[in-house]
Amino acid sequence: MNGRLTRWSADPITGASAILHMRQFHPLDDWYGMAPLEAALLSVDQHNAAGAWNQALLNQGARPSGALVFAPKDGGASNLSDDQVQRLREEMDQLYQGKGNAGRPLILEGGLDWREMSLSPKDMDWLAGRDAAARDIALAFGVPAQLVGLSGAQTYANMAEARLALYEETVLPLIHRVIAAFDHWLTPLFDDSLNLDFDMDDISALTARRDSQWDKLQRVDFLTVNEKRAAVGYGPVEGGDSVRGA
Repeated sequence: MNGRLTRWSADPITGASAILHMRQFHPLDDWYGMAPLEAALLSVDQHNAAGAWNQALLNQGARPSGALVFAPKDGGASNLSDDQVQRLREEMDQLYQGKGNAGRPLILEGGLDWREMSLSPKDMDWLAGRDAAARDIALAFGVPAQLVGLSGAQTYANMAEARLALYEETVLPLIHRVIAAFDHWLTPLFDDSLNLDFDMDDISALTARRDSQWDKLQRVDFLTVNEKRAAVGYGPVEGGDSVRGA
């Protein structure tokens, strides 16, 4: 920082250090690993470039405006002078560019002809390319494409199922990985008997799964009360070591 070199030592055997380095799997670099953003780097660049292209297109009236063709009819000079070209550009910028001037008719002087230009289907492929890039970015981070609003990405029946898949396949594994790393690195600095945890019941997206699990346990008649409580993450209670109805 600020041109200063700072070193943090690490035990070469145990890896103990004042800094916790968490990394994703990288087949060629097991020291630094690979971040999800690195895997999606090209897709991020493509998505940003598509957005910049779209913004520039919108600034020009949401389409290539067209071309002014100079065709003198009186046999005069076949080219406009530099001053005339500069004046035309300034008038176009002032009177016809921007959303406030969209659809404004052109007033052309003698010898000028307006030729409309349109986008070909190939030129319009930027939209499909941007969606593909966004889908790749979401895939790199483990987010269902349905949740980022991509058209045609209805992998799950509804948004609730997509949110549930996001938590079960991405968020919860990440939480468990972070907690395990902190339990191994941080809590021994205070007390070996400490451990970190989180309250899964506070996650609204998991409500349906939790209710289903509780209903199943409620109908089970071969488990004790404490076994049922342990299955949902609760501690034992007094008198809960017998099967109800036995």
